[in-house]
Amino acid sequence: MTATIVVGGFWGDEGKGKIIAHIAHTDEPSIIARGGVGPNAGHTVYFEGKKFGVRMIPSGFVYRDAKLMIGAGVLINPEVFLKEVELLKAHDRTFIDYRCAVIEQKHIEADSKDYLKEKIGTTGSGCGPANADRVLRVAKLAKDVETLQPFLEDVPIAINEAMDKGEFVLVEGSQGFALSLYYGTYPYVTSKDTTASTMAADVGIGPTRVEDVVVVFKSFPTRVGAGPFPTEMPEEEAERLGIVEYGTVTGRRRRVGYWDGELARYSAMINGATQIAITGIDKLDKECFGVKEWGKLTSKAKSFIEKVEEDTRTPVTLISTGPEMEHIIDLRDEKL
Repeated sequence: MTATIVVGGFWGDEGKGKIIAHIAHTDEPSIIARGGVGPNAGHTVYFEGKKFGVRMIPSGFVYRDAKLMIGAGVLINPEVFLKEVELLKAHDRTFIDYRCAVIEQKHIEADSKDYLKEKIGTTGSGCGPANADRVLRVAKLAKDVETLQPFLEDVPIAINEAMDKGEFVLVEGSQGFALSLYYGTYPYVTSKDTTASTMAADVGIGPTRVEDVVVVFKSFPTRVGAGPFPTEMPEEEAERLGIVEYGTVTGRRRRVGYWDGELARYSAMINGATQIAITGIDKLDKECFGVKEWGKLTSKAKSFIEKVEEDTRTPVTLISTGPEMEHIIDLRDEKL
């Protein structure tokens, strides 16, 4: 069995948590592994009438039969991690790679100073300075932190052995393509690459074991913090359209833009997308709220999906029509 990777196509906040939760419940992975930067990314999941915002534990936690793993490429804030384990009652199924670098208080303080906080618009969670220490080879690792000892694992071995047994593994990324240190709107980016290739490396999966890459786009892209945003609309227009959102980690209001086909195509290309997931179609057309069948979408929504497929040269297989997990159209059996 191989793995599927889910990543964000724009600036994050695309609704990856919802898509991951759906795939998890549908495809039943034995392991859900998280790649990406660290607790500077928040994933929001609506489940059983409750809203969860997680920053460390994979958002696929809603599928209770999967082991939850955090790859070696992810930064760990022990305090945030342990709080989430307790909140989600996930003590027995959550594991972190013993090589994860640790965010310390000095990193959080450094991340809250003028350049990173005021100019770049970082979340202040300490990720940039912690990644800098890792590059300098002075960062503390998870294996050196006593409170993390019960959760330590060699994540690549666990994942690859599961696939050798024919089990399905789901890998979730964080942030979005346009925040990549390499390919994003530098310097207004995060502190590492955010593409599917890096997510595979983060959790220890070789490229030949990845079968699908699902790139998630929102019908109206959003961005938190400073940096270029070519299709940004005025706040008044976003309010008129009913698109007022706030970041999961920072609580800052998200900037909103119109669909960016050029960026979407570039993102799909570099991520090696095999499938596209679209979220927020109900923001494009309120009549689509809660729809679960392609045939019941409006002509406006269908035309938009067709444009996305043309722009990205990739089939749209998942369409989110609302915040709840059941608000989704799954076309994978028809298009793959």
